[in-house]
Amino acid sequence: MVSENSLSSSKRSPTPKFSNSFTTRIFSDVAGDITIVVDGESFLLHKFPLVSRSGKIRKLVADAKDSNLSKLELLNLPGGPQAFELAMKFCYGMNFEITTANVAHLRCAAEYLEMTDDCREENLIVRTEIYLNEVVVHSLEKSVEVLSTCETLPVMVEDVGIPDRCIEAIAIIACKEQLVSGLSRLDCDSESTELKSGCLEWWIEDLSVLRIDYYQRVICAMGRVGVRPDSIIASLMHYAQISLKGIGKCQFWNPARGVKPSPSSVENDQSRIVEALVSLIPTDKSSSVPLSFLFGMLRMAIMLDASIACRLELERRIAFRLEMVQLDDLLIPSVRSGDSLFDVDTVHRILVNFLQRVEEEENEGCGYESEGFGSPGHGSLLKVGRLVDAFLAEIAPDPYLSLQKFIALIEILPDYARVIDDGLYRAIDIYLKAHPMLTEHECKKLCKFIDCQKLSQEACNHAAQNDRLPVQMTVRVLYFEQLRLKNALSGSSGDGFLSQRISSGVPSAAMSPRDNYASLRRENRELKLEISRMRVRLSELEKEQMYMKQGMIDKSGNGKTFFTSLSKGIGRIGIFGGPAGARRQKSSRKSRGSEGKPGRSRRYSVS
Repeated sequence: MVSENSLSSSKRSPTPKFSNSFTTRIFSDVAGDITIVVDGESFLLHKFPLVSRSGKIRKLVADAKDSNLSKLELLNLPGGPQAFELAMKFCYGMNFEITTANVAHLRCAAEYLEMTDDCREENLIVRTEIYLNEVVVHSLEKSVEVLSTCETLPVMVEDVGIPDRCIEAIAIIACKEQLVSGLSRLDCDSESTELKSGCLEWWIEDLSVLRIDYYQRVICAMGRVGVRPDSIIASLMHYAQISLKGIGKCQFWNPARGVKPSPSSVENDQSRIVEALVSLIPTDKSSSVPLSFLFGMLRMAIMLDASIACRLELERRIAFRLEMVQLDDLLIPSVRSGDSLFDVDTVHRILVNFLQRVEEEENEGCGYESEGFGSPGHGSLLKVGRLVDAFLAEIAPDPYLSLQKFIALIEILPDYARVIDDGLYRAIDIYLKAHPMLTEHECKKLCKFIDCQKLSQEACNHAAQNDRLPVQMTVRVLYFEQLRLKNALSGSSGDGFLSQRISSGVPSAAMSPRDNYASLRRENRELKLEISRMRVRLSELEKEQMYMKQGMIDKSGNGKTFFTSLSKGIGRIGIFGGPAGARRQKSSRKSRGSEGKPGRSRRYSVS
């Protein structure tokens, strides 16, 4: 008689090994009359109990030319000798246990041996089906255990529908548990934090034992039945952590060592896992995939040479939230032959995707107010501008970084992405110091991207004494500094320049509404850049005023009278009192940008 006990809640159990003591003779007083060979292993059995339960063996015996058939070989029997031994025990009426570890093998072996009710009632097919339908599919853990055993079985396991039933059961049970847990959280607002965040996704660890193709089918089924995207993301992260262990041991490509060796079979398997996991990331906008996970998967995809579609999808997702990225995330080591220690091409593609996103958001905006001073698109662009400048400074010392790729990263951002060019100047100065073999023409080509009018006072002072800069660059810096000082001394307010710029943005009757809107949007950017520069100059004036006050206090303490110090202070204020208006509006070139402040303690060259 067959019992229907199931395994306890453990991990995947190995297929049990049973004693073959009965293969020589079942009954001591009745000699076996047929030998059946399964995968090279012989079983000495009796024809009568076998033909009474197995339709396949009955046909083979009946169709044999020799009426005294004594040997029979069964090829490609699912589950091998172990499953056949259990089936033979069933034929002889011996007791054994159907468990989650052997039910899939038994079901396939019974299908192969045609152990249907046509041969005898309550045959092995019926008994295994009862166990699957009444025990397995009602437990997520048992369904996972049975599904994991299907990995070693042939296509027949799909024909009998075991994987589909287990996958559907896992998805439905996970969805039900999610609903129950969600309701319980509503009732325990005053409970402990541990209870609220308690293992809602307790099934995440169980799914990590599945092969990637079964895991992929389970996650797709969960998405269909309504499991929350954040739960699916948590499962993907855990599965990646478990299944991609050791991937970091891959050697990074070094230009001095030549071409990276071809990937091994293990790396190919891991590459398929990465591609599958990326395809499973929810596309729902309400779901937020951690950027650390996206960058981790991107690094793995690059190291394992995953498909181009996989890498482009990760780059697109990262670009959608590029303003939230940290500098360390962009420092992706190069693992293939190239001319840089860092994967500059990947960062360049991410920036292209980001700019396309910003442009689409601007085009989708309705009315003129969509490009206001606090528009999300422009604020993101300013953050990315600072991020790119910091990235350029980090990769600039790389001796293998070509000038073309360095320039490509500089010019990809529009002018209005940088309020000031201090960060860009610092990166270019580091590159010039790390690449002393650049020609004069190359130095000029690189330095032309620096707008001297967008440099802070500190950066201008450094540039004026920088021997690495071309002479033309130094002359431009000195010229604009002289112009700035002249405007400050003359007290010019620059109101005419601003009024002229504002009037230039008045829509023309001959322009289409779309062109008018584009023109106003450009003018808005220019005005925002002017305001940002005014704030930078104002901060410099405040600093100068602080030094002036400190000097007044020091002089008054050295025996000077208060009125004498005050008169000198007023004189200093008179000299720099006008520039607030002049510096606020000073700019003769068209530029676009928004607000931002330079870091006052920033260095401008490699130490």
